[in-house]
Amino acid sequence: MKVLIRATAAVIAMFVLAVIGLMAMVLADADAEAIEVSDGGGGLQGVPAEFRPWIFKAAEECMEPELTPALLAAQLYQESRFQTKAASHAGAQGPAQFMPGTWATWGRDADGDGEASPWDIGDAVIAQGRMMCSLIKQAKKSGYGGDARALALAGYNAGWGAVETYRGIPPYAETQNYVKIILSTMTRFQGPGLLDVTGSGSGADALRKAANRMGTPYSYGGGGPNGPSTGFCDGRNGYLNGKCAASSTVGFDCSSLVQYAYWPDVKLPRTAAAQYGATSDRPVSRQNLKVGDLLFWSHGGSGAIYHVAIYAGDGNVLHAPRTGKTVELVPLTSAMPEADYYGATRP
Repeated sequence: MKVLIRATAAVIAMFVLAVIGLMAMVLADADAEAIEVSDGGGGLQGVPAEFRPWIFKAAEECMEPELTPALLAAQLYQESRFQTKAASHAGAQGPAQFMPGTWATWGRDADGDGEASPWDIGDAVIAQGRMMCSLIKQAKKSGYGGDARALALAGYNAGWGAVETYRGIPPYAETQNYVKIILSTMTRFQGPGLLDVTGSGSGADALRKAANRMGTPYSYGGGGPNGPSTGFCDGRNGYLNGKCAASSTVGFDCSSLVQYAYWPDVKLPRTAAAQYGATSDRPVSRQNLKVGDLLFWSHGGSGAIYHVAIYAGDGNVLHAPRTGKTVELVPLTSAMPEADYYGATRP
């Protein structure tokens, strides 16, 4: 796969400074070029609408938290500028710039049209995600040190064999630029609500997964371990302006978002009250909250719990609040009525 650059290889070889200038040129071009911009929700912006669902799906299918939608988007932009007909002089094809031999390993019919093609957005992005997920796993097991994302990107560009040969990012100008440019332009594609979650463990991983769903609509009764879905109305909940919104809205409610975030490492039950019951033997005081802890609100006692949220650090929570709203990050003190706060647990 070839990095799309304007400078020729001869100029790079003759002038080291040209490499630096090339990076500046690509970064400036990324800011100047007009592309279709989405609504910015869900932790992703500046991405053509037809790419968004596939980027999210590719990130969700990988259990490695380093593979975020913003990383995939930045890589796609560097590979092809989101152009479906992109082709390189070396023979790389499609928006993710797969060489035919590499495509034979990773390509699948992800969009269900009966053909696995590197030119199809869905097929290409899912294959990109699967390959990057595998490379990130290899990077984390390699013991080479450094950023697993950088090693994975180097493997995508130059081949994992080159990473193994040099026990790190190969000293190829093209590959080193590829890695630097993608990691430095990720922020361009991060939506305004994306959380920068540090740390490891089930709590941090669950928060990362849930944060990728910021901007997803609230749907009463909707959602589950596999992602968002339509919900239902029960005579009281799920209505908006007098009409049942849940039955036609693909999204999460408060407890399905929590269940989705922790699944499959921690298989929490479906409702907020049941989630409290399953974790109440591990209570956490408000002063000792950690990222990933569950917070509950009640109308009176454990039998009347009506809302759950995930602690996101710095006094904030991530939650799906109510019909008409979306998954959002808000201060704990204003997430729900303060008088209804019941307590926190650690899954």
